[in-house]
Amino acid sequence: MAEIKDPENTIIIELKDGPVVIELLPDVAPHHSQRMKDLARAGKYDNVAFHRVIDGFMAQTGDVEHANMEQGWNPRRAGTGGSDLPDLPAEFSGVPHDRGTLGAARSSNPNSANSQFFINFKDNHFLNRQYTVYGRVISGMEHVDKIQRGEPPMNPDRMITVKVAADA
Repeated sequence: MAEIKDPENTIIIELKDGPVVIELLPDVAPHHSQRMKDLARAGKYDNVAFHRVIDGFMAQTGDVEHANMEQGWNPRRAGTGGSDLPDLPAEFSGVPHDRGTLGAARSSNPNSANSQFFINFKDNHFLNRQYTVYGRVISGMEHVDKIQRGEPPMNPDRMITVKVAADA
């Protein structure tokens, strides 16, 4: 695992193939970074499926309302929900959507991000300044690359646990 410089702003996602360590970017996107920590600390991301995984593009997860594997995986609804917290304002920046960056998923409304996010499989610069970047994978990208593909996948991979490194 990568050296963790700031445990309070580092997320550890346990996948079936191993841990993924994400460095949050609170200086770039403070509201999105805080939301991820709040939902992780509340256990909301645990057992949530990757409901939209497009080869050569990205893996999307975080629908805490419809994609929790223990509350019943609903492939027709997965990707349509968020958390019980209010939507977040866009925090667009000059940080590019490079391989391994974390982006906030949203509807066509730029201020509709809530709990869903995606991890870029490759550089997706066409997303720059249109979706909030608020983290980057610093270790475990090889595990992200193994996530089951599909929209939705037939047997979706899930985030087993999601923790703030300071709490681990």
